[in-house]
Amino acid sequence: MSNGIVSRLKRKKIEEVVKTGKRMDGRDLLQYRDLQIKTRFLEKPEGSAEVKLGKSHVVVGVKSGIGTPFEDSPDEGVMMVNAEYTPIAHPTWEPGPPPDEAVELARVVDRGLRAAKVLSMEDLGLVSGEKVQMVYVDLYIINFDGNLIDACSAGALAALNTAELPEFKVTKGAVSSTDKTKKLKLRAHPIAVTLVKIGSEFIVDATADEEEVMDGRITITLDENNNVNAIQKSGPVGFTVDEIKKCINIASEKAVEIRAKVMASV
Repeated sequence: MSNGIVSRLKRKKIEEVVKTGKRMDGRDLLQYRDLQIKTRFLEKPEGSAEVKLGKSHVVVGVKSGIGTPFEDSPDEGVMMVNAEYTPIAHPTWEPGPPPDEAVELARVVDRGLRAAKVLSMEDLGLVSGEKVQMVYVDLYIINFDGNLIDACSAGALAALNTAELPEFKVTKGAVSSTDKTKKLKLRAHPIAVTLVKIGSEFIVDATADEEEVMDGRITITLDENNNVNAIQKSGPVGFTVDEIKKCINIASEKAVEIRAKVMASV
């Protein structure tokens, strides 16, 4: 039986079940899988978190360093988000340059954090136009079973919340290290909630099988004041204005649940 036929049969079965208001694993359409978050998971990084969302498993590390600021913001630090799809996470993932999906994952998580202005970048400046503190948020996918965006978003927020960066001393334009650290201060606590459209229905926390047959996907990132910080849409099917409003309403409720678990882990 060809892969195309298998995929069509899988889609038909999943769509039929979703129409009944349930999922293949027995969940309701708007029910997340079990979410477990453990912070300070690694010793070496300045901050870290392990997230298990159903069978999806990610580890997030926060590291810092000294780098050069952007020309248009000479006194502000720099945050960068990277994602690595480890070959052990999925049978078809191979070593080498990051695939497009990993690049998109990093961009969506980065956009949510950046749009919420999660960090006080001015606090990371050292020597104007020359040296600033860099904050690297690295996402490592250990096992893949769908909804990596939400898992990595929660993990990034948890890891940043626990991060303690090294303090530096600036003397006449020269930067030297000290033996002190400072807790990274967060200005907001953004959470990404991703909804997948299958047929005429929307579901949250899609599994890998559900993502394989989805018509479209929309990720909505909201802060603790229920402000929409970012929206990212992917897939061939467009969404109506009413559908987007519906997704925002669902996301605003789910973000509260996820954020509570993130903050409880810190």
